[in-house]
Amino acid sequence: MTAERPSGFPWPPVLLLVCVAAAWLLAHLRPIAWPGLDDGPARFVGLGFGVFGIGLMTWAIRTLRHHNTTVRPDRGSDTLVTSGPYHWLRNPIYLADVFLMFALAEMTKNIWFAILALVFSGLVTWLAILPEEAHLEARFGDAYRNYKATARRWI
Repeated sequence: MTAERPSGFPWPPVLLLVCVAAAWLLAHLRPIAWPGLDDGPARFVGLGFGVFGIGLMTWAIRTLRHHNTTVRPDRGSDTLVTSGPYHWLRNPIYLADVFLMFALAEMTKNIWFAILALVFSGLVTWLAILPEEAHLEARFGDAYRNYKATARRWI
């Protein structure tokens, strides 16, 4: 099964939606005071995180589509993509997700987004990245192992 596809379930988008919904809900049920500043520079940093996240995600998705391979995390890869953001990072979309959650934290002053971004990071590594790595290694062998030696996982 690992050579065909990494998982039968699209964990990353589901985890992202659950974490975003949980952060919103926890802000209402168990609010925690925002530990940072609420000034122009802080808002600029939050906006920068959001712009970076959207830009990285867009670049990564466009790169995958340019190579005619799937964007879906529960589908098998047809091509080993090593260009664009994948030249440096093996999982740029997940990094973009975390930057977007940090942007939401700063822009809404909801610390739960930052806390759950860390939870998302751990869960997406365990439930998606590790199976994806096994899939890509089974599918592309030495080419993937060589790529893995030159590009960081995502953090």
